[in-house]
Amino acid sequence: MTDLPAVDLVVRSRRAAVPDGERPVAVLVSDGRIVGVEAYDAVIAAGEEADLGNTALLPGLVDTHVHVNEPGRTEWEGFASATRAAAAGGVTTIVDMPLNSLPPTVTADALRVKRDAAAGQCHVDVGFWGGAVPGNAPDLPALHDAGVFGFKAFLADSGIPEFPPLDPDELRQAMSAVDALFVVHAEDPYHLHHAVSSREYADFLASRPPDAEHAAVRTAIEAAREARRRVHILHLSSATALPLIEAARAEGVRVTAETCPHYLTLDAAQIPSGATEFKCCPPIRDAANADRLWAALAGGLITCVVSDHSPCTPDLKHRDTGDFAAAWGGIASVQLGLAVIWTAARRRGFTLTDVVSWMARRPANLVGLTRKGRLAVGADADLVAFDPEDTFVVDPARLHHRNPVTPYAGMTLNGVVRATWLRGRRVTGDRPGGTLLEREEL
Repeated sequence: MTDLPAVDLVVRSRRAAVPDGERPVAVLVSDGRIVGVEAYDAVIAAGEEADLGNTALLPGLVDTHVHVNEPGRTEWEGFASATRAAAAGGVTTIVDMPLNSLPPTVTADALRVKRDAAAGQCHVDVGFWGGAVPGNAPDLPALHDAGVFGFKAFLADSGIPEFPPLDPDELRQAMSAVDALFVVHAEDPYHLHHAVSSREYADFLASRPPDAEHAAVRTAIEAAREARRRVHILHLSSATALPLIEAARAEGVRVTAETCPHYLTLDAAQIPSGATEFKCCPPIRDAANADRLWAALAGGLITCVVSDHSPCTPDLKHRDTGDFAAAWGGIASVQLGLAVIWTAARRRGFTLTDVVSWMARRPANLVGLTRKGRLAVGADADLVAFDPEDTFVVDPARLHHRNPVTPYAGMTLNGVVRATWLRGRRVTGDRPGGTLLEREEL
């Protein structure tokens, strides 16, 4: 064994998810960065040492789809609670969506308001999406220059009056206004149906058929092709749109797609009557559809898995009536995504390295955060001690996000986060140490 230079921190694990697979390593940290990945038993002088033994060491996850809602709807979720929940779930970087807050992040001035609200509250690193809405195409270049990671657009009603949808022409105009990544909520309003008041999930599901996603994905691809822009399909629910994405990529259109833990693990046929905590848009579909999403994820057609953490206050879920039509659509899962996906992935024969690729490295790559989501020299020392063999039962009251509402309540999940480090410092939840990120030039 060779002595190595002194470092601030060394974290050892016999099961580390490094880019080339799982193996025993010692990760060396100085000044918040990984400066070495050495043999597990390497002799290292360090100011602090953590030996995880057989507990796995993962890079911090990167969740590029989180609705924080502050300022303006902070009773739904705020930066302090959302980032504390993220850290508890092994997520060390989030990118905040531009709607639900007041004002929505659709101008450079609004971004300043959002950043001011977040300052000093964040327990993990936080970046921001901008928004593309009708009439703000002239504002997009300045907003991009201010550091947003790209632009979120809806093609159907967002449910937020301050964030209206774009029609196909407006989407093309927005894309033509700035050379940026556009991330699209892909549901076509002309294929959506009125949701009747009902306690039955099947009635809500019928109002948002697969055709709505298929048509909207086609619209997004056509706009990206014409404008020669990158487009990313958010929270893909329906597998019927996959051939469109595959064909477009084959012809050179820069299109990618994500999905979410709820679409991969929950089954429409098993949602109880009145259980409005399961409502989200696009909707959870059947188990056969989920199987096709898993296959696309394994094959790389779907590039990443992110939470679409979209919380609200309990009253907006209307559990008193169980009316799916009236309930707010959104699932709060930023703290649970790693365990939910690992529980399902291991049953399907996937590895921790696969999960890290889907939930850390690829989301980081999507937004150009080249120092995030990997255990590699030069990367930020965002680390997670994760026990893949232990289990826990989801208790909503013990979650860190602001409101105790989740469809995973009572489920037994595999995988417990034992510790999280952000840039080499242990995240304790009592002292915010996160950084507000700006886009790096790709």
